Amino acid sequence: MSHDAPVLVLGLGRFGAATAGQLERQHREVLVVDTDAGLVQKWSDRVTHAVQADATDIDALRQIGAQDFAIAVVAVGSHLESSVLITSNLVDLGIPQIWAKAVSRSHGTILSRIGANHVVYPEREAGERTAHLVSGRMLDFIEFDDDFAVVKMFPPRAVRGKDLATTVIRTRHGLTVLGIKSPGKAFVPATPDSVIGEDDVIIVSGTETDLERFAALE
Repeated sequence: MSHDAPVLVLGLGRFGAATAGQLERQHREVLVVDTDAGLVQKWSDRVTHAVQADATDIDALRQIGAQDFAIAVVAVGSHLESSVLITSNLVDLGIPQIWAKAVSRSHGTILSRIGANHVVYPEREAGERTAHLVSGRMLDFIEFDDDFAVVKMFPPRAVRGKDLATTVIRTRHGLTVLGIKSPGKAFVPATPDSVIGEDDVIIVSGTETDLERFAALE
C-alpha cells in the first residue's frame, strides 16, 4: 500500500475534522463524508472532496466510490450503532485498512471483532497524556505498546551539568536519553559525552514506570 494513498474519512466531528485537516496538510487526497450538509459545505474547499451521504447505508458508500479506497477512518464514535454499521459496511466493501474511533473499551472490542484493523481512543489517550503532563516536568508524553514511552521533559537537577556517561541514566534509571535541546538551538542526538545544561530539554525513552520515577527526582 502506498504511503500517500487517498484516505476516506467518515464523520466530521472534532476527531474527523482534525484527522482530515492533518491529512490535507500532508498533501494527501482526502474524501470526507458526513450527513450534515453544513459541515460538508464548510469542508468542501478544505479537502480534495467532501460529500453529503449516510455512511450507514452501504449502497450510499458504493455510490461515492468508497470501495476504491485502501484506507478509511471511521470518525463517528459517540453514536455506537452508526459506528458499528459504518465499520461493518467498510469491511463488506473490502477496504484493507480501517481505522475506527471508539469511546470505550467495549466499543473498541466490538469494532475489532467486526473487522477494524486499528481502534483509536482519542479521549482516553488525551486524558492519560494530560495526567502525565500535569506533574510539571514532562512537556510531552507518547506511549507505545508494552508500557514503553518517549518523553520530552526538563531534566531533574541531579543530572544537570553532567555528561551522560557520568549520570549513568541508563544503568541507574533504566532509561535512554535520545536527544538534548539547548535554548535557541535544535535538538541534537545524545552521546555519552553530551552534557545536560541547566536550561536544556531532553528526550528520554523507557518504561512508563521508570520515566515517572525519573521525572519525580529533584
